[in-house]
Amino acid sequence: MNLSAVVVLLCTAVTVSLIALCYADMSSRFTGSGAAWLYSYHAFGRFTGYELGIFTWFLGCCTLSAEIVALLTTLKSFLPIFKNPVAYGIGAVGLILLFALINFYGRSIVKVVNNVSAAAKILTLIIFIVVGVFFIHKANFTPIIPQAALKEPMPFFHHFGEAFTPIFYLFTGFSFLPIAAQQMNNPEKNIPRVLIAVMVSVTILDALMMAVAVGLAGTKLGGYSTPLANALGTAIGKWGYSIIIFGMLVSIFGVAFSASFNTPSLIASLDGMLPKFVGKKNRHDAPWVGIVLTSVLSALFSTQSYLFLVSCTVLASFIQYVPTILAVVKFEHTNQYPTHGFKLPGKYLIPGLALLVSCYMVTNFTSKTLLLGTVIAVLAAVAYFFIKGDRKYEEKHEKWLKELQAEGQKLK
Repeated sequence: MNLSAVVVLLCTAVTVSLIALCYADMSSRFTGSGAAWLYSYHAFGRFTGYELGIFTWFLGCCTLSAEIVALLTTLKSFLPIFKNPVAYGIGAVGLILLFALINFYGRSIVKVVNNVSAAAKILTLIIFIVVGVFFIHKANFTPIIPQAALKEPMPFFHHFGEAFTPIFYLFTGFSFLPIAAQQMNNPEKNIPRVLIAVMVSVTILDALMMAVAVGLAGTKLGGYSTPLANALGTAIGKWGYSIIIFGMLVSIFGVAFSASFNTPSLIASLDGMLPKFVGKKNRHDAPWVGIVLTSVLSALFSTQSYLFLVSCTVLASFIQYVPTILAVVKFEHTNQYPTHGFKLPGKYLIPGLALLVSCYMVTNFTSKTLLLGTVIAVLAAVAYFFIKGDRKYEEKHEKWLKELQAEGQKLK
């Protein structure tokens, strides 16, 4: 691995930023919770919103499973017991059950865990960058692009595509920001600002992190199971390795816990398009049916490899992105739901570019990932025709839409 990895990361960041800007546009038009499925529901109808809702839930389950696998893989490096398949399976199921129990009875600690894990991740990256920069070997930065890639560009572009998917996974979290819009203050103005701020800060930190990692380890970086920890450990010793591992564990645990909280809430929000029992809550206001369903599916997914789960997450993200981008184009053309606090420059330019780069993602999926996505889409479509719609839910949405349109007319 060389400095071209940083180039791939920056290209990926630009790609995701185009899509994030489309989300910023949509979140300024709708203040309701749900994000992608909500935008698609109003742009293309109930069935599209339903399918997007199912895939958003699938995305959450894949994210939870991927983080569980990442956590146990990190633990393997100093707790060899997790190399045993039985111990690994017990650990995965145990963590999912732990998260489920906390969500049943202790949802109030979610904000604390989120804040601690976010702080741990940022602090870990800063320590890695600040300390690691003093131990960089300049020779690891040359050549920027391998000579073999210049002679045979096709294999290089093939490797670029392989790297694109796992790096893209680093940025997919932005799509979860508008999901709980109703619980935020002034979401039509604040969510676009947060989306842009998150994309800029994550890109800067990750690019610096990647550059320092390449400078420390060079081509050896791709062979490590815990690249950042091994790179810093090689440079400054065991204590550097331990600091990064601890920060990674806290961060991964927090992301997994956050996914275990958001995902059941998301499927519960679809209770108007799914059987009513899916949205049932216990006396602690926890969506217990959603928690059970999420835990079961996530436990099944946790038996898969990390890279496969990352690929599934990116596939589910792609399925969310395309309708959201098309919704931007539709609403820009019809001016049906005027923008309140954010407007994309260039009219159709950004959504057009975002659509092109989203379609590029399809070329990087394996047949196994595409097959799984197709099966989920077909099963959800079949189930849709056997689920009786909630008329009260439809009436509530129609009333909300009329209020939104009336407000939009005043703003014109």
